[in-house]
Amino acid sequence: MIRFTFAVFLLALGYLVCVEGNPCCSEPCQNRGVCTAMGTDKYECDCTRTGFFGPNCTTPEFLTWVKVSLKPSPNAVHYILTHFKGFWNIINNISFLRDAIMRYVLTSRSHLIDSPPTFNVDYGYKSWEAYSNLSYYTRSLPPVPEDCPTPMGVEGKKELPDAKVLAEKLLMRRQFIPDPQGTSLMFAFFAQHFTHQFFKSDMKRGPAFIQAKGHGVDLNHIYGETLDRQHKLRLFKDGKLKYQVLEGEIYPPTVKEVGVEMHYPPHVPDSHRFAVGHEAFGLVPGLMMYATIWLREHNRVCDVLKEVHPDWDDERLFQTTRLILIGETIKIVIEDYVQHLSGYNFKLKFDPELLFNQRFQYQNRISSEFNTLYHWHPLMPDSFHIEEKDYSYKQFVFNTSVVTEHGINNLVESFTKQIAGRVRAVCTNCCRKHSD
Repeated sequence: MIRFTFAVFLLALGYLVCVEGNPCCSEPCQNRGVCTAMGTDKYECDCTRTGFFGPNCTTPEFLTWVKVSLKPSPNAVHYILTHFKGFWNIINNISFLRDAIMRYVLTSRSHLIDSPPTFNVDYGYKSWEAYSNLSYYTRSLPPVPEDCPTPMGVEGKKELPDAKVLAEKLLMRRQFIPDPQGTSLMFAFFAQHFTHQFFKSDMKRGPAFIQAKGHGVDLNHIYGETLDRQHKLRLFKDGKLKYQVLEGEIYPPTVKEVGVEMHYPPHVPDSHRFAVGHEAFGLVPGLMMYATIWLREHNRVCDVLKEVHPDWDDERLFQTTRLILIGETIKIVIEDYVQHLSGYNFKLKFDPELLFNQRFQYQNRISSEFNTLYHWHPLMPDSFHIEEKDYSYKQFVFNTSVVTEHGINNLVESFTKQIAGRVRAVCTNCCRKHSD
C-alpha cells in the first residue's frame, strides 16, 4: 500500500512539473483556439473568430450551434455525393445549380484553411516571419513548445522512434494490391509530375524548409525555377521552348545543348540526358513522359497564338502561353485529377468566374502537413509493363531511353492500361527496390 501511494505521488508530482513547465503542452484550447502560457501554471485561449468561447473555446456561439446542429456529418455528405447518380446527373446538366454547388465547395473549403498563414516550425505563434518568409513550409497546427515533457506535448514517449524503423514498419508494402477504383499509372505519374513544382524540401536546411520560390501552380517544373534556367530552356523564337526531333517526334533538348543542371548518374549517355524544368525529372520515364507532353503542348499553343496574333513578339507569345498552360493544368487537376480522387457523382468544375464578387483569399502556401500527406508510393507497381516489355525498377530508374524507344503514344497507352497500387497506410517495397 505504501509503495502504491508513493507511486501515485510520483505520478502526480510529475504531472504538476509538466503542467508547470508549460500549460499549453496539453493543448487545452479547442476548435482552433490559440493557447498562450501565462506563467507556469496558467494559460489563456484566444477564441477570436473561432465561433466558440469559454476558457478552452469549447462553448459554441448561437450561430455556430445552429450551423453545427444542422450540418450533416462528413460521412453523410460523402455518402450523398458518391450515391444517387441519377440525381447528380440532373444537377450536372443544370448550369446554375452546378455553378452554385461548385461555388459553395470552393468557399466552404477555403474557410477551413487559415489565411494568411499562421505558423511554421520556428514560430508557434503569429509572426511576420511565419507570414512572409516563403522559404518555410507553413503549418496548419502549431509546433509543440520546446519545453514540453515529450515530443508530443504531455503524451507519448520521451523520444521519437527512429524514422527509418518507423517507415519500414508502417510504410513498407509486402504485397501489391491493385487500386479498387481502377487508378492507372498515368494518374500516379501525373501526381508526381504536378506536385514537384511545389514539394521541394530543402534538406540542406532541414525538412521544414522549401526550395521552391513559389507555393502555387506556376509550372516552374516545366519552365524552370529561376530566370536563368528558364532562359536556357527557351528558344527565343516564336515564344517556344528548345527541343530536338528524334525519328520524327519532338523531345526535350539535351543537357549538353542547353547547359542546365540535371540529376543523372554517370552511366546515362549524353544523348539521353534530357533537360527540362525540374532537375530530377530524369529519374523515371513517367516524369520525362509528362515533361515531353507539356513541352509539345507549349510549342503547339505558341503556333496557335502566332497564327492569331502575328504581330506579337517572342516574349509575349511565351508569357501568354505559360498562362494558358497554367489554366490547362488547373482545369485537369480539378476536373479529372481531384474528380477521380473524390469519387463524387457531382462533376467538379474549373471556372474562375465562379468566385468573381466573392470574398476569397487568392493566395497559397504549402503546409508541412500537406507535404507529408502526399507520399503516395503505394501507387507504384512492382514492375512496369510497356507494350510487350516488362521493366523492373533497376531497368526503369534513370532510363530515359524508354521514352524514345517506345514513344510518347505507346507510353501513354501502356500507363493508362496498367492499374496502380492501392493507397493505404502500408506502403511499398518499391522504395527498397528503388534504392537497390
